[in-house]
Amino acid sequence: MIYVVLVNPFPVISDALKALLNNSDDIEIAGCYDSLEDLIKNPPQHPVHVTLTMVYSVSEKVIDDIKLFLQHFSKAKMLVLSMFNDEKFILRSIKAGAKGHIGSDANRSEILEAIYTLRNGYEYYAKSITDILLHSYLSDQKIGPVEKENKLKQLSPRELEVFKLFAEGMSNRHIAEKLFISVRTVETHKNNIMKKIELKTTVDLVKFAIKNNIIQID
Repeated sequence: MIYVVLVNPFPVISDALKALLNNSDDIEIAGCYDSLEDLIKNPPQHPVHVTLTMVYSVSEKVIDDIKLFLQHFSKAKMLVLSMFNDEKFILRSIKAGAKGHIGSDANRSEILEAIYTLRNGYEYYAKSITDILLHSYLSDQKIGPVEKENKLKQLSPRELEVFKLFAEGMSNRHIAEKLFISVRTVETHKNNIMKKIELKTTVDLVKFAIKNNIIQID
């Protein structure tokens, strides 16, 4: 069972999310809170696996709250549902420890996929968020061609295929459907890719892909 906590100041929205997620057999809502501060002060009885936090404004306090929450709930995964796509906030929240980001246009299927992905130990970024992260790294200095070639030689043809599709913004589920493999196999490939080319996060993976012309963006 995956225990999910909802953090949102508006009860009507929390109720709607709760209704959506409660239809899943392996997800249980462990609690609904107005803020991360409330969650820290009054933790639920069940363990917290994923915290779905809705963010309505960009502020230093939001970043501080994420850091403080993860200090108290080190095993929990933070999934941010943001009402805006602010590059600086997204990058800072990732640095603070958030493991997933989805936008206000997310549907039930995407929310569920994000929750399952985080629970399995991986990061999740909606395509709209990935596009922002892609552009944020365009000015970075490229690694040398020899280092690039050596790193990429370590990847199998299938891993390169998964690498390219993910960096282009495809979700694990869509990659699995396109390549006729399971979502778990996609996650395994991504994990192996990051180990082989010495990357720590999926953001780094996308960064590497752009800098080395594995994918092209406008």
